[in-house]
Order: sequence, then C-alpha cells, then structure tokens
Amino acid sequence: MTTRRTGLREEKKQATRVALREAALRLALKHGPDNVRVDDIAEAAGVSPRTYNNYFSSREQAIVAAVTAERESRVAAAVAARSSQVRLADALAEAILEQYTEPRDHDELLLITASPVLRDTFLAAAAAIEQPLAAAIDQRLGHAGTPAPRVLAASVAAAVRVALQQWLQPPAAPLTTGGLVVPSGSLPDLLRSALATLEPALDAAEEQAQQRLLTDGADV
Repeated sequence: MTTRRTGLREEKKQATRVALREAALRLALKHGPDNVRVDDIAEAAGVSPRTYNNYFSSREQAIVAAVTAERESRVAAAVAARSSQVRLADALAEAILEQYTEPRDHDELLLITASPVLRDTFLAAAAAIEQPLAAAIDQRLGHAGTPAPRVLAASVAAAVRVALQQWLQPPAAPLTTGGLVVPSGSLPDLLRSALATLEPALDAAEEQAQQRLLTDGADV
C-alpha cells in the first residue's frame, strides 16, 4: 500500500511539473516571455505560486523545461539501450545527436534565440544530463564506487554545452534589431566535434572496464 501511495504521489508531482512547464511555454509563445509572470503560469496550471516555486526557480526555467522535455532522461535511456558491442564513445555521440538534433518547433526555437535570458537558461540546462548519464555509464562500465562515471558524464555535459554555445552564441553572431541571435553552423557537426575531444578518455575507461572483467574472470 505504501509503495502504491508513493507511486501515485510521484505521478501527481510529475503531472504538476508537466502542467507548469506547458503552461509557461504556452503563455510565453502567446504573450512573449517578458510579459509572463509566475502567478500567470501557476494560475494557468491550476496551482498556487508557492507550488510553482517547488518545481521551478524562474519562468525561464519552466519555459526551457517545456522545450527540452526531459531530454536528460531520454539521452541516458538511449545510451543504456545501445548494445555493449557499440563503442562507448559512439553510443554517447549517437544518443546526444539523436536527442539534440531532433526536429524543433520553429516558434519554440525562435522564442529561445530571441531572449538572452532564455538562451542562457537553455545552455545551462545541458548540465541536467550529467546525473542520469553518469548512472548509464556506471551501469555499462561497472565503475561502482569510483568517480569515473560522474567525471565522464560531466565532461559530456560540458562538451554539449560548448557546442550549443557555439551554435547559439557565436562570436560574431548576426543580430536582428530585436536582439535575435541567428544560430550559426551545423549543430550536428558542432556536437560531433566537441564530443570527439573526449574519445581518448572514454576509450581508456572502456578498456579499463574490459581488463577488469578479464581479471575478475581469471580469478574465479
């Protein structure tokens, strides 16, 4: 019974989170992000402003959460679903590219690129992949009790953020009169290039895991 109540409580919390982020995005698209208040989002989602603050620290965070739609869990799930025969570096690159270059709603992308605060929040959101990705790497490599999975996951998150920053905030980004940044370059290429710098470390971690398995097998 306790497990069921816990499950229902978590489902309700998730439903509230989804309602808040969808309300935030809907209102931002309709009125512009600067014209949306936290109170407006809470009212549209049918909760109190206090409840809103239990889920998001700002309106920008809620808007970006709607655009990314729990991408961090999907990236980790994609890595976990890859065959162990697939090189770790390739599994990570495939998962990142799959989730970060999926077709985007034009209005949502325009909303992000037109607002400096939303751009910064969008870039910061890349850090959210670290924890679930560390768990997926740990499961694959069996580095339980060591910092290796977290270090590797943090490095992947940093590489993704750098690629997104190059794409959304290039040094000589052309601006419209409204401050809109025009994304520059190919996002898939930028992601591949950034992730490629991590391949030696990923390969070394995978090789160590394989050697450990051989050693453990020989000791049996």
